[in-house]
Amino acid sequence: MSQNAESLQAQNLQASLTVADVPGSRAWYCDVLGFVVTREFEREGRLFAVSLAAGAVRILITQDNGARGLDRVKGEGFSLQLTTAQDIDALAERATRAGATLDTPPESAWGVRVFLPRDPDGFRWLSSSPREG
Repeated sequence: MSQNAESLQAQNLQASLTVADVPGSRAWYCDVLGFVVTREFEREGRLFAVSLAAGAVRILITQDNGARGLDRVKGEGFSLQLTTAQDIDALAERATRAGATLDTPPESAWGVRVFLPRDPDGFRWLSSSPREG
């Protein structure tokens, strides 16, 4: 980086995820992770996108149009991290009761309590407690 260039000073990060089934993913994000719907988008009477929020975190899920193939692998090579002061074990239990697949059950790692659910399209969500100290 150039010595004269100022580094980026971002204030927020939001994610937009393309999914195979918007209604199914909406239910997963609400029932499993506890997001709430903030807005739904329809085209010709058909749901094609949903804005969701969990505290300050915002995501948009949109219907995959199939242009790149509906069978393509999604969510490989990265995970999205949520940090919360809520009880991680209780959140993992809620997710499991709602039918979530956990790549990692609740455990202590890196100085935090974590669990890792995977959504129906393969997107991984690392949920963790805040780092102490």
